[in-house]
Order: sequence, then structure tokens, then C-alpha cells
Amino acid sequence: MSWNGLVDAALDLKVTSTAASVVFAVVAALGVGVLVARRRRRWLVVGPVAAAAAAAALVVAGAVLIEKVWRPFPDPLPLSVYGWAGVALFAVGLLVGRVFFRREGRHPGAAVGLVTTTVVVVVCAGGAINAVYDAYPTVRAVLGIADYRTVPFTDVPPPAPASAAPPPPLSEWTPPADLPSTGAVTEADIPGTTSGFSARAARIYLPPAYFAGSRPDLPVLVLLAGQPGSPGDWLAGGRLTEIMDAYAAGHEGLAPIVVLADGTGGQFDNPLCVDSPRGNAATYLAVDVPAWVRANLQVAQDPRAWAVGGFSYGGTCALQLATTHPEMYPTFLDLSGQAEPTIGDRESTIREVFGGDAEAFARNNPADLLASHRYPGSAGAFVVGENDVEYRAGIEQSVTAARAAGMDVHLTELPGGHSFAVWSAGLETELPWLGRRLGLPS
Repeated sequence: MSWNGLVDAALDLKVTSTAASVVFAVVAALGVGVLVARRRRRWLVVGPVAAAAAAAALVVAGAVLIEKVWRPFPDPLPLSVYGWAGVALFAVGLLVGRVFFRREGRHPGAAVGLVTTTVVVVVCAGGAINAVYDAYPTVRAVLGIADYRTVPFTDVPPPAPASAAPPPPLSEWTPPADLPSTGAVTEADIPGTTSGFSARAARIYLPPAYFAGSRPDLPVLVLLAGQPGSPGDWLAGGRLTEIMDAYAAGHEGLAPIVVLADGTGGQFDNPLCVDSPRGNAATYLAVDVPAWVRANLQVAQDPRAWAVGGFSYGGTCALQLATTHPEMYPTFLDLSGQAEPTIGDRESTIREVFGGDAEAFARNNPADLLASHRYPGSAGAFVVGENDVEYRAGIEQSVTAARAAGMDVHLTELPGGHSFAVWSAGLETELPWLGRRLGLPS
């Protein structure tokens, strides 16, 4: 194998597999053992106990801050995340004890060895936490190295002018001989012209057909990330380009244009996909994003060729938009979304986001809207992990409510929990259905 081949193999190494998790655990245990090991009996009695106590205190304090005070996440973090954070802090505590209190830092060789061992343990703890969510599945993803084609937005072909010949219908389009073998990703700022929402730059996947000289008006999928998160999350753990390119390869280069829009405004922001003092996220996604896409890309104008989807927070948001703006998004993809928008519990959500107005909450809560409205023209796919104990019941309730409201919906259960392993597989599984729904030829 060539040097480039070896580098590519190393970059594509899976770091969220069961085998990788075992390696992280074994190496972390060995590293902690090295940090603990010392001949002096007093250190063996006092050092590890003090480091463990400090780590436990910091983990508990961090949990209280995150779960009770800051509350950046709608649901509690898994215990395994706190456990691995404790392992990392324990290693750092052992390092501090040996370098600063046992004066081993006076010996450069010993200090370098201890610091290196601690870094290895911390990296293993981070790897184990990453494996919980499958957010960065490969070394390449961890390092942020793209494995897909990118183009600057200035090089993206604009919409065909009104004076041009009508674009070919999807059913009659024939790919040219020089059609690219893959799509490409570009980046663009989509302003909150109507909403005033401050959004991060969107990423946009354009299928191979978009780069043909004569191309059809393509359908659009607005795809949202979770919270915390960013639009680019779908390009790493979500395997978006891999999935879309594979679909396009089987459909003569045709696939939806995928707009990875910002649904939160910040990594830890949580506007609940509504218009509120936290930001007018609903208007941004239902008005500003479609208007910008239609003005700047050659896309289908008919809402029947548009869909919205997402995972976790993004899935909740997709169902919210499908129920509050069915005229814009009559098709949706809810991957492990919550039963209702929340910052932890309904009482706090109504008080802090809706100013205590329960009716305003109901006007934005899919369950209430599905109970009081009919959606005969809407369709959706729900996906959930078989082991997703936090979200599975809510998904099942949403499926029942959507069917009762006249929606054409189905539920897909996949192996796994609340992670990208389920969400990427969910997109891949539902893409054929979504393509047919949006008018792409089978």
C-alpha cells in the first residue's frame, strides 16, 4: 500500500465502534494505573483518594450546574458521560498531585511522561464520550478533514433566468456524459431578513445533477441538527454526503438539494424552534430560508417538493414546522425528536420561553396542534432507536397523534440509541421514500 493509502486508511479508522470503545477503556485503565503507581506508601494511600474526591466533587458540581442552573440540554446527560468526565478529571488530579506536591516535576523526563500519560487518558475519555453519540465516527471526522467535494458559493450555478428555455422535467431529464460523479457542499449565509434571527452560515449539499448545463428544478430538504450542535454536524456523524451521493448514483445524478440551516443560532442556544425573545427561529426556517433558497438556487417552487427534517432537537423542530407551517413543509422527517418543545419540563418551558402563556405554548406544540387540526395533505417519517429510552415513547405518541390528524406517516425503528448511528441510518433508510414523495423518479 502506498503512503497516501496508509494515510487514508488511518484517517478512515472507525473510532466509535465497540472495538474502539474497548481500546479506550483498556488504555485509560492502564494510563490511570501508571499515574497511580508509585513506591511511596503515603502517596498510594493519600494521592489517589484525594484525586478521586476532587474529581467526584467537580463532576457533581458540573452536573448540578448543567442540569439545574445552566440547562443547555433539554434532557439529562447520560451517566456514562459524567463517568468518563470523572475519569479524565481523576487523571488530571493524579498529575497535579505528583508534579506539584510530590515534586516530580523537577525531573523533566518524569514530568513529560506523566503529562503524556494524562493526555492519553483524557483523549481516551473523550473518545468514549464521542462513542456514546457517534458524532465523529472516524479519525478524519475528529480532525475536521473533509472527505467530500466542496465549492465556493460564488462558483455555484445560479437559477436559470426567466428568459431561458424551461428546465427539463425530472421525469424526462437525461444526465450528460460529463456529469460529476459526486455532489458538492458549499457554504452561504442565509440572512434573517424577515425574522431578524441571527443564524450561523448554512451548508448546502448540491447533487451531481445541479452541475449539469441543463438541469431540472430540484426538490429541497431543509435538514436541521440537534442541540447543542451546528449545521455541519450532518456532514460528520450524519454521513450526509456519503448517503446523498449513493442515492444520486442510483438515480442518474438526481437527489434533493439539502440545506443544512441553522435552527438554534448558537452551539448551546435553544430557541425551541418558535418565535420568542430567544429568537424568531420559526419564521427564519419557514420564511427566510425558503425565500433565500428560491432566490439563489434552481429549485422547485412547489411546496410539495419541499421537506424539513432533523434529529433530536432538529426532529422536534421538523414536526413543529410541519404542524405550524404545513403550507411550506407538507413533508417531514423526525429522527428521534421529542414529543414537545422543552427546556427540561413543561412548566419551566411555558414560564421562561412563552412568558407564562400556556396558550402560546399550545400554538407551538405539535401534540396540541395535531389534536385540534387536520393535515390530510401532509406526510412524514418517524425514526427512533430501539434502545432510545428517553425519546422512544414520545415518538410513538407523535406517530399515533399524526395518524389521527390525517397525516400519512410511518415509524421506523433501528438498532441503537440516541446517536448519529441511528440518525444517519435513518436518513439513508427513509431517503427512497422521501425522494418519491418529493417527485424524484424511482
